Amino acid sequence: MSTWDQTQLRSFAPADDLRISPLREDGVTRGTPTWVWSVVVGGDLYVRPYNGTGSRWYQAAMRQKAGLIRIADTEHQVTFAPADDSVLDAVDDAYRTKYAPSPYLQHMIQSGPRSTTIRVAPAA
Repeated sequence: MSTWDQTQLRSFAPADDLRISPLREDGVTRGTPTWVWSVVVGGDLYVRPYNGTGSRWYQAAMRQKAGLIRIADTEHQVTFAPADDSVLDAVDDAYRTKYAPSPYLQHMIQSGPRSTTIRVAPAA
């Protein structure tokens, strides 16, 4: 997987506008953009579906492994991969820090969304 450069990560970290569009079954057509929470941890960008495995965009992302995101006023062709279990605690902490005032935070760090954490990387 490719990696983000530091300038991109600095713009992504505070952004609260990530729209994710996994590819559809044809592998070409973009899905409907869906707003999701995102965090930067250890030089990588992560997202979680609020509805865990029941989320349609999550299912498409795991099937197609590619798509498009729009964040910090820029679009990026990306790849999707399940996050390594070793980063989940750090991702939880990043969610707590970034989204502390939200009433949805507690749900986002529970097992359903946590177990479906995705690493988003730039397409090669």
